Amino acid sequence: MTAMPDLEPPARRMALVLEGVADGRLSAPTPCEATTVGDLVHHVLGLSIAFRDAARKDLGPTTRTDPSASRPSAALLPADWRDAVPRALDGLVAAWREPSAWEGTTQAGGVTLPAAVAGRVALNELLIHGWDIARATGQEYDCDETSLRVSIDLLSQSTDEAGRAGVFGPVVEVPGDSPLLDRAVGLSGREPSWNPGTAPGRLG
Repeated sequence: MTAMPDLEPPARRMALVLEGVADGRLSAPTPCEATTVGDLVHHVLGLSIAFRDAARKDLGPTTRTDPSASRPSAALLPADWRDAVPRALDGLVAAWREPSAWEGTTQAGGVTLPAAVAGRVALNELLIHGWDIARATGQEYDCDETSLRVSIDLLSQSTDEAGRAGVFGPVVEVPGDSPLLDRAVGLSGREPSWNPGTAPGRLG
């Protein structure tokens, strides 16, 4: 974990996906259990701010709050979310562009962890939730190979059910020659062929 991944590609892809979300789709189901598109957008806003502060080592309410303590809710989205979320994504990317962001330890979700891991967790969150929202709203989704490999490496470190409890659902096995995106999605506990008419997975 010596290289510093660039969060801009998945953040930029997330912003493009959000541009394609019609207001009427905010109540649509997603691959995350009991979570609508609007709920996930609220989650993306919150995680962007939290991981921005984690990069800055600006530890406080945004970094010490356990995500399981309160579910994301579309009802809490600000009226200007279409501007607020991209701004938060820009701030997240800029914060992790600083070499110091990857040094030492930090805090996210109430957990103290190596900063180099926190940055990769943030990247993975953007990548997987970008797929969630795109799939829920009928959009195509792709991401750069470097980000996908970072995500796969991170998710591969915890494939046993006990280590994933409360974070991801059980790994969904995919063929070994599957595209990298399908492999990442499967490792996150999602079915790559998911569509709004199928059963949801878990929020992670």
